Amino acid sequence: MILSYKIHELTDYINWIYFFHAWGFQPRFASIADIHGCDTCRALWLRDTPVEDRPKATEAMQLFKEAQRMLWKLDEDYQVHAMFRLCEANADGDDLLLDGMRFPLLRQQSAKSDNSPSLCLSDFVRPLSSGQPDTVGVFATTVDEALEQLYENDPYQRMLVHVLAERLAEAAAERIHEQVRKEYWGYAKDEHLTIKQLLREDYQGIRPAVGYPSLPDQSVNFLLDKLLDLSKIGIRLTENGMMSPRASVSGLMFAHPQARYFAIGKIGEDQLADYAARRDMPVETLRKFLAANLTDNNP
Repeated sequence: MILSYKIHELTDYINWIYFFHAWGFQPRFASIADIHGCDTCRALWLRDTPVEDRPKATEAMQLFKEAQRMLWKLDEDYQVHAMFRLCEANADGDDLLLDGMRFPLLRQQSAKSDNSPSLCLSDFVRPLSSGQPDTVGVFATTVDEALEQLYENDPYQRMLVHVLAERLAEAAAERIHEQVRKEYWGYAKDEHLTIKQLLREDYQGIRPAVGYPSLPDQSVNFLLDKLLDLSKIGIRLTENGMMSPRASVSGLMFAHPQARYFAIGKIGEDQLADYAARRDMPVETLRKFLAANLTDNNP
C-alpha cells in the first residue's frame, strides 16, 4: 500500500523536540510548539520562561516561526510518501519469516545486572513451531527528492529545509503507523490517542526503524527493499544500504501487547559470525555495518 500526504496533513505529527535538538536547543524550548500562534500567547510563553533562559527562548521562538512559514511554503509544491506491507509472519529462532522470506535479527548479548531476558525483535512474533501464522508490518517513508535540493546557495534556509524534511519523514511514519493500527491491520480499532500520547508511544506495539538500537544493521534495508520495492516511492539505496533521499525512514511494525523498544548493545564475535551465516554475507562485510555494536576486543 502506498500513501502520499500533503505537508499540512503531517504538521501535527512532527516531534518538535528533535527539530530543536538539531539546532542545539534543549527539549524544554520545544514547548513553544504547544503555544497558540498569536503574538500574545508567545509573549506570555516568553514571560513565563526563567529570566536566564529568555535569550535562548527568544531564538527558539523565532526559529519556530520561520519553520512554520517554511512548512506552509513547502506545502504548495511537495509531498511526503509512505508505503507499508502486512506480511504473514513467524519467528524461527532469531529470524523472522516474512511472507516466506527469511529476515535475520540480532539478540542482546551483554550480561544484565537484573537478570532480565536478552531480547530479540523475533520474541514478539508467534513462533513457527506454534503452527499458527502471525503478522508483522514493514514500512518506509520519504520526502520528494527535489525538496532536499532547495536553497543550495543559502546555507541557513537549506539546513532549515533539511531538518524539517527529516521531521516530516518521521511524522509520516507516525501517521502511517496510526492508520495501520486502526484501519489496515486493525488490531487497535478503538484507539483514541492525542498527538502527545502518540509521540509518547502510548499505543500498543512498536515501530523500530532501521539504524535504531533494536535494529542497528543498516544493511537490512536491502531485505526491506525486496519486500517493498522502495523505488515505488522514490527511495534509492546506496551500496552501504543508506537511503536517498536522506529524509527517509524504514522499519518494522509489531503488534504484540508486550512489545517494547530496547537496545541490542554490544555483541560478540560468536553472534557476528552466526548473524553473517544467517544473512549469507561475509563476516567482514557485516563487521562494517555493526562496528558500533561490536565488543572492544573484536578486530
